[in-house]
Amino acid sequence: MAVFSPRKLSLLVLFLVMTVSRSKAALDAHYYDQTCPQAEKIIRDTVRNASMFDTKVPARILRMFFHDCFIRGCDASVLLDSTPQNQAEKDGPPNVSLRAFYVIDDAKTKLESACPKTVSCADIIAIAARDVVTMSGGPFWNVLKGRKDGRVSKASETINLPAPTFNVSTLIQSFAKRGLGVKDLVAVSGGHTLGFSHCSSFEARLRNFSSVHDIDPSMHPVFAETLRKKCPKPNTDRNAGQFLDSTASTFDNDYYKQVLARKGVFGSDQALLSDYRTRWIVESFANDQSLWFREFAASMVKLGNVGVMENGEVRLNCRVVN
Repeated sequence: MAVFSPRKLSLLVLFLVMTVSRSKAALDAHYYDQTCPQAEKIIRDTVRNASMFDTKVPARILRMFFHDCFIRGCDASVLLDSTPQNQAEKDGPPNVSLRAFYVIDDAKTKLESACPKTVSCADIIAIAARDVVTMSGGPFWNVLKGRKDGRVSKASETINLPAPTFNVSTLIQSFAKRGLGVKDLVAVSGGHTLGFSHCSSFEARLRNFSSVHDIDPSMHPVFAETLRKKCPKPNTDRNAGQFLDSTASTFDNDYYKQVLARKGVFGSDQALLSDYRTRWIVESFANDQSLWFREFAASMVKLGNVGVMENGEVRLNCRVVN
């Protein structure tokens, strides 16, 4: 067995990281430094202005990034419009509630004016997702850039998105297929701190849950009663629902505290507390927000590397292929 000095070991690790990065795709935090140095400022200003007019923008952009990367990788396939010949991802059942595409369109228009044919739509989503987290009080991280835009988008593939009814084993399998681990799963789930859900995604937990329980027994009974009032049967309010934590416009670790209090809105959220593989991580993040911030940022970088394309294109309009 070979023995390396600390210096040689450090060089070996650096070499391996560089090799893995290059074999996957040429992503670089400084990718646009020469070709479009103002790219990140343009995106940040666009996102900030949109968020001032609509406080739901941060949650919507963050969800958009996750839904993009989980299907075909981070290739902006979620932005493509459907055509008479093809139903695109954005019209798949889990994505019909995605909003704020106009924010990405606005940023793209400004970027095409400043740096034509340079910044990919996939990179715009990744940068915008970081920006909404930071401006909501969350961590900052350097976004690796250089993604290319895909040319394929199929609504049928959205069935592969994690569902709010998944148990921990199914969630772990879903994340593992994208090269993401258990800690990534729990860290990224905390993005729900900015989230809102319509009743349809959790009302099965509130009535006729099983042959034994009317209400999901993992949910705090007082919280369940609150949700039942917000989501009556029949429900004529299409906008009825619940914020996924009690500080919905602030990026903080309240989500994990809610899960510990059995007030997770989704079954998949609350399931993180009942499984030994994830419970200790939930407890750690609930007790130490700075720890979660570090892990969230690291997991977002990993998520941003999923299925990155080297041979795609840079769309001129994010809604259609060139």
